[in-house]
Amino acid sequence: QVQLVESGGGLVQAGGSLRLSCTASGRTFSMYAEGWFREAPGKEREFVARIRWNGMTDYADSVKGRFTISRENDKSAMYLQMNSLKPEDTAVYYCAVDRYSDGEYDYWGQGTQVTVSS
Repeated sequence: QVQLVESGGGLVQAGGSLRLSCTASGRTFSMYAEGWFREAPGKEREFVARIRWNGMTDYADSVKGRFTISRENDKSAMYLQMNSLKPEDTAVYYCAVDRYSDGEYDYWGQGTQVTVSS
């Protein structure tokens, strides 16, 4: 089992920045990916960013150039640096682990709220 805990959410004005953190505990996997997703009120959960076991990253078009995903393996931590935030970035942000980089996310955190005011 893997336990994930997000932190770093909050209220920020448009144009501001936040850094989300996700710490993991439990067993680890060699061919894994970690991702960030978000869910806004009345909308379905959507993909934000992913980092694979080999360091390769992917981003949703809506955040490309503004958000950066990174990882510190020795701390079992993953981060999402969010810059130039927009009101439409307001959502609950979740981190998740895909054990085998097959697109199926097996473990999820509880989420952290990000609110961007205009």
